[in-house]
Parts: sequence; structure tokens; C-alpha cells
Amino acid sequence: LSLSLSLSSDQKHTMRKSLRLHGLVPIQNNNQSWNVPFLIVLCFCASSLLQLPIQTCHALEFSSNKPRKMSRRFDKLDQIRHAALSSSSSGDNHDRNSSNNNNNNNLPDDTTQPPSQLPFIGNNAFSKMDVNDNSDDKDDKGSIPHPVGRLEKLKQQEAALAQQLAAVRMEKLSALRSKPLTIGIIGFGRFGQFIAKTFCKHGKVVVTSRSDYSDVANAMGAKYVPLTQPDSFLEQEMDVIIMATSIVSFESTVKKLVPHLQKHVGNGKKGPLVVDVLSVKEHARQIMLEHLPEECDILCTHPMFGPDSGKNGWHNLNFVYEKTRVDSVVFDPDSNFDKNGNGFDTFVDSAGRLHSIHEDNEAHVEAMDRIERFLSIWEEEGCRMVPMSCKAHDEYAANSQFITHLMGRILGAQGLSKTPIDTKGFESVLKLIDSTTADSFDLFYGLYKYNQKNSMMTIQQ
Repeated sequence: LSLSLSLSSDQKHTMRKSLRLHGLVPIQNNNQSWNVPFLIVLCFCASSLLQLPIQTCHALEFSSNKPRKMSRRFDKLDQIRHAALSSSSSGDNHDRNSSNNNNNNNLPDDTTQPPSQLPFIGNNAFSKMDVNDNSDDKDDKGSIPHPVGRLEKLKQQEAALAQQLAAVRMEKLSALRSKPLTIGIIGFGRFGQFIAKTFCKHGKVVVTSRSDYSDVANAMGAKYVPLTQPDSFLEQEMDVIIMATSIVSFESTVKKLVPHLQKHVGNGKKGPLVVDVLSVKEHARQIMLEHLPEECDILCTHPMFGPDSGKNGWHNLNFVYEKTRVDSVVFDPDSNFDKNGNGFDTFVDSAGRLHSIHEDNEAHVEAMDRIERFLSIWEEEGCRMVPMSCKAHDEYAANSQFITHLMGRILGAQGLSKTPIDTKGFESVLKLIDSTTADSFDLFYGLYKYNQKNSMMTIQQ
């Protein structure tokens, strides 16, 4: 592996100063090239001081000849989630900077300025709430009331809103429990078992895998069906099927499932919502759109945590998702608005006719209800919900998750180990090695191969 890093003289001086503070002495360089193991240590120690700019790169383009209805935005509920996310992010930035980062903080704190293709649309509804608009708090001359009196009134409003929120949450839980989902999980390895354990608290869970995990499934209250019996698996009438396979085996698993899904929907059965949980999103999106029957809705997701980082619960851990296909309508982040402003809730068919994406209103409502019930499980477990296009996700992931695994693998190959005089910085290096090498090599390989354009851009920076 050969890497190079071009630095200005000021940046080199800052880097050497940082290294001296950590007890390290930089080797001589030829103005441009640094040897690889030392380069990684340099980047790790000095990244917080240098803050080198990251070039925005574009994910692999998806092309297909299959005709599809296209929607040009996230739905209104996703916009509300984004508004809430933006509002909470601005208030949490100080707390995040003063605390240790968890493994789930892979996304930039400022989600209000995503890459160019991230289709967040709409103003922050929360910014329009004017808590100062209270005419009773001002006298006839319009003077500002005493701060103590004002604070008391604001606390009363806060208490009233808290009561309303509690009532809404109780009603929401009641609605969820009135119609629990039946969730199928294909791939019952470490991650599949991790999410199944939580899903069992919210509905019926059916799992399948190559290995016999019937004892593990029974212990957590799930039903096990061998992977060699896909028809029996689909006969469980599942609302949602989660593809919890590795990145490298995802395509082959989907292709093997497709004939049985076609037979299932061909018998008049309702197509399930198919969900992936891969660490790369454009690849999963392309495979599912290309092969799954149109009767199957598609939700692309990436829980930004796993069995280790989520062992104490999912509270405040990032959950990224894209509602890729709902009621046969495909979300397209690259579509443009026409000169008449069309494009929000309309699409044009092959004959040039304009349609609303909600023409089949009842089917659309049912499809959205199923998706929202599934997303609500993650919400109720405390996840930080991040609506984001697959394309934008892969741009971010190359500059966060992939580079983390790359550094961890390279440092791990150096044979570093704990010493009696470790600094806090070196302890962080060892933690990085442990967390990345604990995952399978297939994950690291998949992060590169199936997001190769963005990953190469990151390596070349």
C-alpha cells in the first residue's frame, strides 16, 4: 500500500508540535512522501489540529432500463424528522464536543449541510415557533416584563407541552401495539441475533439461516426456519423481511429469494416490505430495485451501531434510512423539478401523462403505515433517526466508516500492544484496532469493493 500526503510548512509545523506533545518524534521526509505506518499515526494524532478539508465525491450511478414511477423527495414525515434532527443537533453540538465520541458518531454533526445530492427539502418547522409571542407578558407601553415572571410563564408552557407529548407518546404506543408486525430475518448471525432480540419485544419474529440456530431463536422467543425451506419461511405471512447478510453475499441471497417471492405474490399474497441493513447503500439499493418483485416495498437502512456499541441499548445511536420504493413508486434523489414546479408528488409515465404518486391512495397509506410501524421500533428504542439518500450515505461512509476500518486494519498489522506507560492517545489507538478487527474482514472488504469510487477518493486525498 502506498499513500502520500502533501502538507504546507505551517501544517507540518503544527503536526510536529502535536507529535512532540504525544511523545513522538517525526521521521525525516522527502517533502511529499511518508512511510505508511508512520503516516497513519501522524494522521491520527494531528487530525484534530489540521482539520484537512474533505472533498465531496459522488457515489456510483445507478442505471436500469426497467421503467419505474419516480418520486422526487422524502415524504412530509421525513421532513419533520429532519427538522427535529437539525434542531437537536444544533443544541447538542456543545455536549458532543465535550464528551467522548461513541462508535455511532460516524455522521457529521451538521446534517443541515449534507452532500450535494442529499435531498432534504423544507424549512425547519421548529424554527418558526415563536415562544416570545405572548402579548399578555407586556404592559401597555410594550416594555419587557421582569425576567423572573417571564421564566415562570415559560416553565408553565414547558410543563404543558411535556404533558401533551406524554399523551401523544402513549397514544402512539397504543397504536403500535394494536397491530404488531411479523418480522422475518434472513441471516441469523451475530448482527441478526442482536436485532432479533429487540424485535421480539415488539412483535412476532421469524428467522432463517444456513446454520441451525433453533436453540438460540427459541431462547429469545423467535421461530426458526431452515434456509433450505424458503417457501416455509414465506408462509409465515411476514410484514417485513430484513436481509441481515454480509455485504459480499447480499446479491446472491436476494437472487435466491426472488423466485420464491414471485411465487408468493403470484398466489395473491401481499408482498412484504424488504429491508437491508448493509453498511453500503447504493449497492443494496441497486440490487433490490433490479431483482425484487414490484409488489415488494423497499427500505434501505443502516443502523450505525452493532452488538458491541449497542450492547447497552440503542438510545441516541444513529439509524440512517431511505424509503426507496413505496407502493411501486421509487424515490429518486437526482430528479429535477420542471419549469412549472412539478416534481413533489407527481411523476410522468412513458406516455408523458402526469400522475400523482398517491393515486392508489389506500394502498399508499397501507404501505406507509407498515414502513412507519417498522421505523417506530427503532424510534421507541431511542435511535436518532436520520432520513438520508443512499447516495449521500455512501459519500459520508467513505470518509468515516471506511477510513476508520482502513486505519484500524493497518495499525493492527503493525503488532501494536499495550505497554506499562501508555498515553491516552495510544490507548485510543488500541481501542480503534480492537473495534475494527473485531468485525469480519468481509465487512472491511465490502466497504471498499461496493463503495469503491468513494473509497478510492478517500484514499487519494
